[in-house]
Amino acid sequence: MSVPCQTVHVDSPTEQRNPRTVDIDLMSTMGILGAINAEDRRVPDAVAAVLPQLARAVDYAVEALRGGGRVHYVGAGTSGRLATLDAAELVPTFNVPGDWFIAHHAGGEKALRQAVENAEDDADAGAAEIAHSVQPGDFVLGLAASGRTPYVLGALVEASRIGAHTGLVSANPRAAKPAGVDVLIAVATGPEAIAGSTRMKAGTAQKLILTAFSSATMIKLGKTYSNLMVSMRATNAKLRGRTIRILQEATGMAMADCSDALTEAGGDLKVALVHLLSGSDVTSSAEALSAAGGHVRKALDSLHLRAG
Repeated sequence: MSVPCQTVHVDSPTEQRNPRTVDIDLMSTMGILGAINAEDRRVPDAVAAVLPQLARAVDYAVEALRGGGRVHYVGAGTSGRLATLDAAELVPTFNVPGDWFIAHHAGGEKALRQAVENAEDDADAGAAEIAHSVQPGDFVLGLAASGRTPYVLGALVEASRIGAHTGLVSANPRAAKPAGVDVLIAVATGPEAIAGSTRMKAGTAQKLILTAFSSATMIKLGKTYSNLMVSMRATNAKLRGRTIRILQEATGMAMADCSDALTEAGGDLKVALVHLLSGSDVTSSAEALSAAGGHVRKALDSLHLRAG
């Protein structure tokens, strides 16, 4: 028997009952998975609609990192766990300093593995966390499916008071832009397949946004050449093999030539890449990269101009 789905006023769309899944408990296993998958397919379009706001957040992050500041994520529950994951993966992926992206999770490390009662409701704890770690010029990105998590909002207000730029990612377009927020990224993911379970579509949207946000920030900072990861050093045999393959992809040159260039560059993939593509010596290539802020294309342009 089908369960009636009545319209009940709730604060956030994620808390509403989804009319497309009211019979999900009567479905076969394939039916359940199909219903969840159909809801998941709505998320990328919802994220696409907020790309202009996400671009502003990326620009704030790039400005902060270029100025010697840092990027901070603030979240609770699923939001905080996803933020912690994104921050942790940037160091091995892009060879950036470990303190460039810092995740602050309501309830601390214990809450990453199990729920900590009332941690997300403590606005003062969020503010205190930020007061001890954020500097003027940093960028602080909060994540809260409801758009109203006190821990996150308390952190953003304090960050704004300190002089940091701030952003908020939510799945509640109905919520007004909170005080202390420079850019609001409100994704219309709608009601979850299971009412209120924001680890589903809202969480998927946050994962897509975080991955795009941090990757775009790294690209803008010159951590890639084309779509290749070139900001790494060959510190062991495995990484040396990977860097040589990247050099081959980027230059079209033979493995032996790439291996020799990498050795000459002291294991620095970017220096070896600029050396091979420009024909300049390793010292000139390193100097051009330094002057270009680590951007391979800018370094190549400067060397070509110099040669011309």
